[in-house]
Amino acid sequence: MSIIDHGPALLFCPADRPERFGKALERADAVILDLEDAVAPAAKTAARGALIESELDADRVIVRVNPPGTDEFAADLATLSQTDYRTIMVAKAESAKQLRGIDRRFSLIALCETARGVAAAEKFAALDQVVALMWGAEDLVASLGGTSSRKPNGRYRDVARVARARVLLAAGARGKAAIDAVHLDISDTKRLAIEAADAAASGFAATACIHPSQVETIRAAYRPETAAVAWARAVLIAAETERGVFTYDGRMVDEPVLRHARATLRRARS
Repeated sequence: MSIIDHGPALLFCPADRPERFGKALERADAVILDLEDAVAPAAKTAARGALIESELDADRVIVRVNPPGTDEFAADLATLSQTDYRTIMVAKAESAKQLRGIDRRFSLIALCETARGVAAAEKFAALDQVVALMWGAEDLVASLGGTSSRKPNGRYRDVARVARARVLLAAGARGKAAIDAVHLDISDTKRLAIEAADAAASGFAATACIHPSQVETIRAAYRPETAAVAWARAVLIAAETERGVFTYDGRMVDEPVLRHARATLRRARS
């Protein structure tokens, strides 16, 4: 069972705040214990100690490690070898060669959050050890010399939308899961709901978040409506007695539509 199969809401939690670990896991479908950006350099050693001492359900824990090639990355992996946590999110992944060098005991989520990382998404997805891809908007724009991933109306700029689509397509082409980026404006639940619903409809397996209050908004966005579930069940039953393309409830139904229906039922079950 993939860690993504537990549900669509993945909650980041700073690894230097062990008092929050249990509560974060209770609130979300999986927790991302963050050793990278959420932890100040001076607190990273303590954060690693907290990770070793923690006793969480390892099947629902992702650990975000520092970028490959850094001393912090090496220390993070040494720490993880002393725990039961085996799913790691590689921050600022930019080279498939670097990912190939990671101990094969670990399942990897490649975080494509720089221009080079997005450009390498297809190569990451081709690696057997990689189970999912995620993209990040703010670091991506910073890597391009920009200042904001969003327009004044709150919508993503075109470069962010292209990166999002490219990561999703790269993951899908290899049968891997894709994780949508965090929404930084915690108070903007309307935009989060719109983007999470779009992510679910587009084929993302999950959306990451930074605050417990965002969890239920994401779950609701990924949860198919009752009418959609009923239609999916009915059209799949109808397909059992039909041959090839047919019409159901006034709509043409072919294999892509049936795959949409199966995906709807999978989301309903999860």
